Amino acid sequence: MDPVALKEKLIAVLGQIQADSGLECPPLTGATKPVESIPKFDSKVWPAATTILASEIGRTIPNDVNIFIDETTKLPRSIDQTVAFVCALLE
Repeated sequence: MDPVALKEKLIAVLGQIQADSGLECPPLTGATKPVESIPKFDSKVWPAATTILASEIGRTIPNDVNIFIDETTKLPRSIDQTVAFVCALLE
């Protein structure tokens, strides 16, 4: 999986979710942590974002995996960290 393309798609998905929800979306960069920085981006929204991203890239991301939170540290991942995690997950 191309990390640059994946990052572009992830940023587009996050922006679209905010637009569709009528919510503000901060400027999204690799350092942005969606769980901390995007309004109302919570456990109800991340599964939808993951499903849409999987559809956009034509790959399966398991439903039980939260790509936006590090399971070990329980800390939110940045967009760049999320991209690296998803790339590793799909290899």
